[in-house]
Amino acid sequence: LIFSFSLILGTTITVSSNHWAMAWAGLEINTLAILPLISKSHHPRAIEAATKYFLTQAAASTLILFSSMTDAWHTGQWDITQLSNPMACVILTSAISMKLGLVPFHFWFPEVLQGSPMLTGLLLSTVMKFPPLTLLYMTSQSLNPVLLTTMAILSTALGGWMGLNQTQIRKILAFSSIAHLGWMAIIITYDPKLTLLNFYLYSLMTAAVFLTLNSMKVLKLNTLMTAWTKVPSMNAMLLLTLLSLAGLPPLTGFLPKWLI
Repeated sequence: LIFSFSLILGTTITVSSNHWAMAWAGLEINTLAILPLISKSHHPRAIEAATKYFLTQAAASTLILFSSMTDAWHTGQWDITQLSNPMACVILTSAISMKLGLVPFHFWFPEVLQGSPMLTGLLLSTVMKFPPLTLLYMTSQSLNPVLLTTMAILSTALGGWMGLNQTQIRKILAFSSIAHLGWMAIIITYDPKLTLLNFYLYSLMTAAVFLTLNSMKVLKLNTLMTAWTKVPSMNAMLLLTLLSLAGLPPLTGFLPKWLI
C-alpha cells in the first residue's frame, strides 16, 4: 500500500510541478517506490533488475538536476517551461531519454522488464514513463529537435529489429515499448499533444496485453502457443490487442501513427 501510494504521489508531484527541484523530487520518490516492487520475488534475477534500474534512474535524475542547475546558473530562474540554455537542453534531452529508455540509452529496459513480475512490468512500461514524458511535454519548445529526432528514429528501428529474435514475452514487450517511445519522441517538438495521445493509447493497449498474459500465466512464446486451448476467447482478444499494438489499420493502435 505504501509503495503504491508513493508511486502515485511521486507521479503527481512531477506532473504538477513548475519548479525543477520539485520535479526531480517526484522522480526520485517514483524510483524508490518501484524498486521494492521489482525485487519482490527474492530471485537473483529480480535483484539484478532492481540494481540495474536503480543505477540508471539515479544517473538520469542526477543529469536532470544538473541540467536544471546549469539553466538556473545562466538565467536565474527554476521554471520548467522556460528552459533556455542550449547546453542544459542537450543534457536534459539525454537525461530524459535515459529515464525513458530511448536508444542509445535503452539497454537497461529489456533486462529490467525481464527480471520483474508481470504487473510490475506493466507499471514500468506505462506509469513510470509518464513523469519523464510530462517533463518532455513541458520543455518541448526548447528541446534540441535534431538530437531528439535522431534518437527517435533509432528507437523505432532498433525496437522493431531487436524484438524479432526474442522468445521471452516481457522482452518483446520491452522492445515494443522502445519502438513506441520512438514514435512519441519524434513528434514532441512539433506537436506535443499527439505525443500524449500516443502515450495514452499505448498505455491502454499495453495494459490489456500485460493483464491478459498475467491472468493466463504466460511468460514465454512457447507457453503462449499452447495457452489457446485453455482460454480460446481471451486468446482471440489478445491477438487483436497485439495487432493493435503493432499498429494495423482498422485497429486503434494505427490512429496515433497515422496522425504522426
